[in-house]
Amino acid sequence: MALDRNPVPNDLSAFWMPFTANRQFKQAPRMFVSAEGMHYTTADGRQVLDGTAGLWCCNAGHKRPKIVEAIQAQAAELDYAPAFQMGHPKAFELANRLRDMAPDPFQHVFYTNSGSESVETALKIAIAYQRAIGQGTRTRLIGRERGYHGVNFGGISVGGIVNNRKFFGSLLTGVDHLPATHLPKENAFTKGQPQHGAHLADELEKIVALHGPETIAAVIVEPMAGSTGVLLPPKGYLERLREITRKHGILLIFDEVITGFGRLGSSFAAEHFGVMPDMITCAKGLTNGVIPMGAVLATSEIHDAFMQGPPEAIELFHGYTYSGNPIAAAAGLATLETYREEGLFQRAAELAPYWQEALHSLKDHPHVIDIRNMGLIGAVELEPIPGQPTKRAFQAFLDCYEKGVLIRTTGDIIAMSPPLIIEKSHIDELIGTLGDVLKALH
Repeated sequence: MALDRNPVPNDLSAFWMPFTANRQFKQAPRMFVSAEGMHYTTADGRQVLDGTAGLWCCNAGHKRPKIVEAIQAQAAELDYAPAFQMGHPKAFELANRLRDMAPDPFQHVFYTNSGSESVETALKIAIAYQRAIGQGTRTRLIGRERGYHGVNFGGISVGGIVNNRKFFGSLLTGVDHLPATHLPKENAFTKGQPQHGAHLADELEKIVALHGPETIAAVIVEPMAGSTGVLLPPKGYLERLREITRKHGILLIFDEVITGFGRLGSSFAAEHFGVMPDMITCAKGLTNGVIPMGAVLATSEIHDAFMQGPPEAIELFHGYTYSGNPIAAAAGLATLETYREEGLFQRAAELAPYWQEALHSLKDHPHVIDIRNMGLIGAVELEPIPGQPTKRAFQAFLDCYEKGVLIRTTGDIIAMSPPLIIEKSHIDELIGTLGDVLKALH
């Protein structure tokens, strides 16, 4: 008798699922059992078009041969090597590749296992750096309203999504927040970067005046905020943030966990916008989502500040058991090679205008109050049902899934970020299906 290779467990209670309506899911489970290219396969054998690159991470699509082969070969050769006081070649090779593809200022790579850990690492490095250069009073961290920086305590402290924060106590002290960049009245249905809102960066000057520049270690922002619903930086905004932080000796950190690795048509958003922070956090697309891995990219100025004292002394008391894990490093190398061989970043840039026009074709559909886009990212914001926030978008998510398309929602915002291998026919299918669903929504 043939074995069932994709069994669905008859008891779903043990797994407490993250960021999920657990009770709703377990009454009507949505199970993926395989994936290839642009599609998932469900437990009941249906094909579902991936409109979200998994969770913003499968930038090269699914089941890519080079990545699969690299993981298999590495597991058979070196499964694990200690990350403290020992090394293995692929971790160094991957760091070199990342340095080569990153903008010029970034010369050093610190490995983590996720975007959340990358943020935590960057925040710790920022505070430690200020101390290392004799600025030990600089311990404050500045985030932004509606920002998403993962789910560790540092990340939710500088983050600004209400439900991610309010259940978890007092969080880190000494944290303040810039206003969000979203101006719906002025910038609704903008294609690409909005015209209005650069002045919002000047709020940083007020925060500096309130606390004193000598108390602030770093500002962290997503150059384009993804998980909160695709909020774009107004023209001139990031440039102004860079100007103010540099003037006051404050480090600027770009959280590029979503925007890194081709999502905007370039290696990193810093390159796309032409604004260089002091550190970049990344993860997701680093390994195409196949194996957990993240990294912090730092300038030589930051790195070298720690390289003082006796050469046998540990310079930074921070790291993870799985930093630079051999199998993850192999996956990262194969992923970057796949991006390079197939020209996927350039492909994303070339497809962006078609994606933009398709997305904005939904402007006159029922309930749509805004559409935002950049690169191969898009958001369709829906008018909430009075007294039932999030319900309308969640229903659209369920209806799209039943029609063979995967989208994701945050509040009443539908977010899409397809793999960079998407074809125009897939864009037509994705947007066409969403349009049909919107027309049928109540």
